[in-house]
Amino acid sequence: MTGDELTVRSMADGEEAAVIALWHACGLTRPWNDPAADLAFARGKVNSDVLVGLVGERIVASAMVGHDGHRGTMYYVSVDPACRGRGLGAALVAAAEAWLEARGVWKVNLLVRKGNEGALGFYEGQGYVAGTSVQIEKWIDASKKAGGT
Repeated sequence: MTGDELTVRSMADGEEAAVIALWHACGLTRPWNDPAADLAFARGKVNSDVLVGLVGERIVASAMVGHDGHRGTMYYVSVDPACRGRGLGAALVAAAEAWLEARGVWKVNLLVRKGNEGALGFYEGQGYVAGTSVQIEKWIDASKKAGGT
């Protein structure tokens, strides 16, 4: 895929299985999070969407993006492991940032699971730094806790 351009757009109906398969391939899913429910919750809303990156007709990247009216967040940022190292992740992150900026959002917050040094290195290369805030959490629905974030 060297030299192929990434086209980024909102996820279309019927692409759910491909996006969820990508998330699984990238190790982003957890047993306590239902990826289909996460997709349905975020898609096509005023404050959130799911972006997909395609090379040709094939989905090779995705990002769930949203904002609270103040700060933006990206989730499930993924690039097919077979396609990494070609700038597709950087292009996807830039598209997600542009989605947020177009909505007046000026700052992006990310959560990266502990131990995911590869992701931290990638984001550092995109200009992201450790912030001055500490992420804390409370499980409102304890039945969802099952093992983590």
